[in-house]
Amino acid sequence: MYYNSSKEILHDDVLVINKTDFPEYFEALADKSILNISDINSHSITKAYAKAFNIDVKIISRLDAVIHGDAVVHGKNKRYGLICFESYGDERTFSDEEENFATSVANIISLMVESRDRIAAENQLTKTNEKLLKLNSELKEYKKELEQENTYLREEIDLSFNYEEMVYGSKSFSQVLTDVEQVAATNATVLLLGESGTGKELLARAIHNTSARKSKPLIKVNCAAIPKELIESEFFGHKKGSFTGAINDKPGKFQLADGGTLFLDEIGELPLDMQPKLLRAIQESEIEPIGGHKTIKVDIRIIAATNRDLKKEVKEKNFREDLYFRINVFPITIPPLRERVEDIPILIDHFVNKYSKLYNRNIKYISESAKTSLKSYSWPGNIRELENLMERAVILSKEEKLVIPNFKSTAKESLISSTILSLDDVQRIHIKKALKKCKWKIGGPEGAAKLLQMNPSTLRDRIKKLEIEKAK
Repeated sequence: MYYNSSKEILHDDVLVINKTDFPEYFEALADKSILNISDINSHSITKAYAKAFNIDVKIISRLDAVIHGDAVVHGKNKRYGLICFESYGDERTFSDEEENFATSVANIISLMVESRDRIAAENQLTKTNEKLLKLNSELKEYKKELEQENTYLREEIDLSFNYEEMVYGSKSFSQVLTDVEQVAATNATVLLLGESGTGKELLARAIHNTSARKSKPLIKVNCAAIPKELIESEFFGHKKGSFTGAINDKPGKFQLADGGTLFLDEIGELPLDMQPKLLRAIQESEIEPIGGHKTIKVDIRIIAATNRDLKKEVKEKNFREDLYFRINVFPITIPPLRERVEDIPILIDHFVNKYSKLYNRNIKYISESAKTSLKSYSWPGNIRELENLMERAVILSKEEKLVIPNFKSTAKESLISSTILSLDDVQRIHIKKALKKCKWKIGGPEGAAKLLQMNPSTLRDRIKKLEIEKAK
């Protein structure tokens, strides 16, 4: 609609003009919010426009004001249209007051349009919010139903400790790690006793990594894997030409471990005739390479491990008594997995998380009967067997449910992390975790009592009741 100062309404037909037809006019409007032209027939901006649309009405002068959109909502280039003031007769230049008036009218129109759009948007938003609230209510119901049977698979295991890659929650294994913490700070020889697959190598690494020797190497020797004729060379090294095939000098494991730790795994498999030489090397802290003529001093810490009953081996003359006493300075017996059943759900959790990330799986559920079967199984291969089974299971599981080979079940599903511990176990783990974080300080602003939101005297009573002790 066009407004004219001498005539109230010129016409109210919708006028559509295209940018491609009148580029000069559109370019001028892109740069300016108002155009004040005294002669539209001769001016370069409007000449083409006037020739096309000014045949009958004979408009001479015009004032165009752009109706801008809200820059915050639409961006600075959003425009709703124009409001045009036109003049007939003699040429004229619209005054500043008239320009201000045109701009004010354009702003009012813009506000009216924005108000209309905002009302429409608010109505739409209200409807959308109502739908979202309904959906959210439904989701809460579904979630509530799900949580009655399940707990989400955790990214981290809250009700367990993670010490040097070892995940646990049981009191029996906690005592093992207490022993590890006590002996790690010393140079005492450690003998790790336990069935195959219980984690003896991980414990050896934990002792080394938390000792003063952690910056030096941890050298492992598997006594069961070395051919009998090569054991002495592996331990003590050899000189070039000392035997057929000795084409170069070679340092032994004792030399490689100098300053660090030597881990003698499966020491119960060591041949009887090699045991006196090992005993001498440990006692004297010196070795003599095969073919050498000088002894070499070494500074090493010995950690030995075996799945054999060495006392029985000594009685049966398969293991030297003096070597047994020499390595049995600080024995640590690692309980088999069947004796730490409460750790099984935690370990399942840990291994499923580990291999789900490795194999890009999204596993959340395990059947109750499968979990019961896993907990009641004797685990002759211990944690190594459980880890291997969980890796295979993750590979086989394409959906969210964990498919365990040879553990078929149709029972209802629960989320993997539904680890069941006794209330005392949960409290013991939680309190000990807080105490470690606060360096075993109970009271004060940085004490465990404040962290646990408990009275210090209450916390002390709880520690006494749960038999929580700080590692010495």
